[in-house]
Amino acid sequence: MDFRRPVLGLLAAVCLVAPLAVAAEDVPPEASFEWFAYEGSDPVDATVDPGPGQFRNPVLKGFHPDPSVVRVGGDYYLVTSTFGWFPGIPVFHSRDLVHWTQIGNAIDRTTQLDFGRHDLVNGVFAPAIEYHDGTFYIVNTCFPDCGGNYVITAKDPAGPWSDPVWLPDLAGGIDPSLFFDDDGRAWIVNNDLPEGGERWNGHRAIWLQEFDAKALRTIGPRKVILDGGIDPAEKPEYVEGPHLFRHGDWYYLTAAEGGTGEMHRQVILRSRQVTGPYEPWAGNPILTQRDLPRERPFPVTSAGHADLVGTQDGDWWALFLGNRPYPPAEGHYVNTGRETFLMPVRWEDGWPRITAPGETVPYVLDAPRLPRGSAALPTSGNFTLRDEFDGHTLPLYWMTVRNPREAWYRLDDGALHLRARGILLGQRDNPSFLARRQQHQHATATTAMRFAPRRDGDIAGLVAFQNEAYWYLLALTREDGALKIVLDRRDGRQRDEPATGTRLASATLPAQAMEELRLRIRARGATCDFQYAIGEGDWRTLAEGVDGTLLSTAVAGGFTGAVFGIYAARQGKAR
Repeated sequence: MDFRRPVLGLLAAVCLVAPLAVAAEDVPPEASFEWFAYEGSDPVDATVDPGPGQFRNPVLKGFHPDPSVVRVGGDYYLVTSTFGWFPGIPVFHSRDLVHWTQIGNAIDRTTQLDFGRHDLVNGVFAPAIEYHDGTFYIVNTCFPDCGGNYVITAKDPAGPWSDPVWLPDLAGGIDPSLFFDDDGRAWIVNNDLPEGGERWNGHRAIWLQEFDAKALRTIGPRKVILDGGIDPAEKPEYVEGPHLFRHGDWYYLTAAEGGTGEMHRQVILRSRQVTGPYEPWAGNPILTQRDLPRERPFPVTSAGHADLVGTQDGDWWALFLGNRPYPPAEGHYVNTGRETFLMPVRWEDGWPRITAPGETVPYVLDAPRLPRGSAALPTSGNFTLRDEFDGHTLPLYWMTVRNPREAWYRLDDGALHLRARGILLGQRDNPSFLARRQQHQHATATTAMRFAPRRDGDIAGLVAFQNEAYWYLLALTREDGALKIVLDRRDGRQRDEPATGTRLASATLPAQAMEELRLRIRARGATCDFQYAIGEGDWRTLAEGVDGTLLSTAVAGGFTGAVFGIYAARQGKAR
């Protein structure tokens, strides 16, 4: 398989010809990035050392929430949520459930879905992957105003995936999941409002409907198979992320309750018939960390939204999301987003259990009894990666916010070139901004850039970004005719901040800086440092100990994780 398939098909190189009458300074400049390096480590990894036949959690570090997995023979395929980022829904492959390689993105064409100009917490979330009779299926939700629930298919999980086929019967719900029974019949379960509407805030139900896998449409009546949660008297919030599977003579329905925060938990029910009635297990929940103190060392919190899979040897495993907050504990600060963890499933009297009451999600545990796999790139533990931009396509993990609507980047001459456009980092749009996930609590992003601002307001550099309202920009710009290195911040808590952000620090630079300027952002949990170097010169600190919690979901909100990226823009008008 080609692990460097094009990820931004619309953004092919284009020829921009400026009219002869246009002054040179009015032609938007390009910023050229020679390479990009990412280095990450986590304090917990220094305290635990996997032995032979063991692995580290999480298996997919950094902003890989809502995992869904399917086994095809001895191969495992997994998808996760991306919300308003494009390309969407990364597709991973593994042979051992531990080592995962991204092989594609299911939403990699701008013609498939349009995320509009909504918050990044919208878009595509909670995809579910399934396989039947030579075809892979992903059912998913695109919300809001981009179609609702849909199904896409592929013969090869690496893609290409089809255009969406919409499922109007599920228009009011989210989190659809597909199940193929032994008789070939298919069923869809999803979250939706209960019959008669909400009886308490967050009251939701799980619905079941048959699915025609050839015609790609729902058929027959819809039916509620879980109303409110396993104990409606407790008024549980947001039962969601349902999955159906079969084990022995039982059909099992598993779902998450309590929202996706620290009250998250996974529950299980079963029935002799796929249509129910489903009875909950007295031993619920089968997975949670909400009964543990947040102040424990290196906590994993918010565990849930699990998908269970049986191996070819008859063992069962669960992949699920969790958070890894950093100190101080009282803030529940998480910059890396919700990540994918792996744990074995124990069967107790015909019921599956992932964690017992009071049991912590471990960082190191014994690996599945499967042939040891490998990964093209590391996704767990401490690692360093460097992109040289010497190919014709970007690695699959690079993303941009929302759908690109024009071509603004190109790969050429061993560099990645970004056109400085008038779309700004703080706007709900698609700026000239490409990013990769922050995957560790301690992470460093470094790049080397060539950029010649042609007028005041031309700016390019390195970004630490959570969403359009919360970010840091370390950049080269021209201001009152002078060349400057600047640190700008946008903090959504200050409503009067412009889309360009607020200036925190700056320094005047010589013209030599346009030929090569190295930029570096160092994240250390709750703080960030910002450094620069001219050519091969020594590193200089522009600012240090800056508030890193700005990039956490506790401050910025939402369901995604922080990213590091490169950016170019033309701010303001010519003087």
